[in-house]
Amino acid sequence: MSIINRSIIRSFKSAVNTVQTFPVSIISAFAFAIVTIVRIQIDWPEQESYNFLFNCLHLSFATSAVFGLATITAVQSRINQKKAFVFANLLSIFIALITFLGLYFIGRETSDHNIFYVSDLAGARVTVLIVVSLIAFVYFAGYPKEQSDFSKSLFMFQKALVIASIYGLVIMGGTYSVATAIRLLLYRGMSGDVYLYLGTIAGFIAFAIFVGYFPDFRKGTEDSHRDVAQKQSRFIEILFEFIMIPIALALTVVLLIWAGKAIVTGTWPEFSIISGIVISYMFGGIWLHLMVTHFHSSLPAFYKRVYPIASFVILMFGLWSFLLRLNESGLKIQEYFFALIWLTAVPIVSLLFIKKDKAHPLLALLICLMSIATILPLVGYHQLPARFQVTYLESILEEEGILVNNQLIPAEEELDKKVRISITESIEFLSYEEYFKLPSWFDEDLGEYEVFKKRLGFEQTWSDWEDRYDDIYEDSISTYLTLPNGTVNITDYDWAVYLTSFSGDRDAQKPVTIDGLNGIYTIKWSVDSQVGIPIVKILLDDEIILEQDLKTYLDQKVELAQANKSNAQSTIEEMSLDLENDQVKLKLVFDHLEVRVDPKRDEIYYWTNLRTLYLKEK
Repeated sequence: MSIINRSIIRSFKSAVNTVQTFPVSIISAFAFAIVTIVRIQIDWPEQESYNFLFNCLHLSFATSAVFGLATITAVQSRINQKKAFVFANLLSIFIALITFLGLYFIGRETSDHNIFYVSDLAGARVTVLIVVSLIAFVYFAGYPKEQSDFSKSLFMFQKALVIASIYGLVIMGGTYSVATAIRLLLYRGMSGDVYLYLGTIAGFIAFAIFVGYFPDFRKGTEDSHRDVAQKQSRFIEILFEFIMIPIALALTVVLLIWAGKAIVTGTWPEFSIISGIVISYMFGGIWLHLMVTHFHSSLPAFYKRVYPIASFVILMFGLWSFLLRLNESGLKIQEYFFALIWLTAVPIVSLLFIKKDKAHPLLALLICLMSIATILPLVGYHQLPARFQVTYLESILEEEGILVNNQLIPAEEELDKKVRISITESIEFLSYEEYFKLPSWFDEDLGEYEVFKKRLGFEQTWSDWEDRYDDIYEDSISTYLTLPNGTVNITDYDWAVYLTSFSGDRDAQKPVTIDGLNGIYTIKWSVDSQVGIPIVKILLDDEIILEQDLKTYLDQKVELAQANKSNAQSTIEEMSLDLENDQVKLKLVFDHLEVRVDPKRDEIYYWTNLRTLYLKEK
């Protein structure tokens, strides 16, 4: 028997054995699949009244499945007694019950149509519990230290996830192919829900394979599969050492030069750009540092020494950008998460520099604490940004004489534009606040246009989109044509077809069919997602009789775009296109057309919206 066959048999055999090793996790995953199948069975809108219940059940079973992995691994690797094993399973069931009751009775909100749904905060808290359970599982699976550690355990976890995903996708793809063959060749009336059922079953099997891949974690046992599961193949070693590390080092150099350029010139990129880059570099770099922990050659050793130092410099650069942003608009959600990640990343890179691989357990603990902090009262994402934003807004209003003795007094003089923008954006942010009690002077409808103007004495003012993106479009030439009021002579046409513009794959738009005198006409309309060129396709009894992209028609608008930097006058004739061949005659009437020419990049972008397609068969 080949090595591949033995590996496949072992994977499926291990998946079966997981019922004994992780019973609560497999039972929870099975219950999750059953709820999914029931959900598929109930059509919409009948399902709407049960939607909240199904969501609560799904989140509860998912929590129990992952929490069970962590608790069972913890007691088996540290204690290995039957009572502890039973306790771990019962505790996971209890957590599932508590999660369900908490979501159903406390974590629900009511829509305008009196329909319950899981609140964002409740969903976030369950998500954090799942994430912390996964990190705990990786930590407990790295014991004892003679056989494993956190970095090896993390690699084993990722390896199991990839293998299970491949098996699951193959199972799903294969069953989908069989179902499609049955639908096309044997039973045309087969419901599309069959694919959802098959996907659910494949997902459950993949989870069982994922859990079954892990070795025996019981204390006092040495499973030879652990060495196989934790071992990095030569392919992975080459990938990390000779590809990913050089890329990471090159990226580090680029980021350091970028940061230095911004500091020297004083030209700071948008905070959203800086925060995204800094956070991505932190997570990616820390992960790579973990993956090459046991590499002892010169290049990985150099990376492990340099990365913490470079990270600290880049974090300081991000901190300065954060402080500038804080002074400009106060603390909001994006700034909150950046600050929290920054406060976690600084001790992590410091520990990696000082303690190296011995810092990994503390690294896991810090990430868990950061995750938990996001959903706690007072310091969570749902309260702390709002509290800071109220303080920030009050300081501006008091400075401008608008807030006096906890009362709003409309401004009598014109305020600086930046001040008006700051006030507008701050009030908009607080208007959607759900979990923090706003001060008495903040009216419930203060974010509405008329109320805002009446209470503050000026109109809402927003950042100019053009000002923010001038560096991108300063030399671009564009025009915007709209359909004017008027009439279209349609006496020569048989049908008016309404199609929704769609940006995506060419045949992704749902077609429209017409039962004509000559047969069944199928009309397909799609838009090239790269540059926005529409394609119209007409089929007669599944045979293509007309297929035309509209690039030539739209290119005629480029001359108009080059001559007019503002919106151009349009006519119904300009907004219409006639197409004709021996079998059909078409008239396309557009609601609006936009063409943007970018000379710097030598590119043209099109935005179109089709109002109506008129068709006549010959």
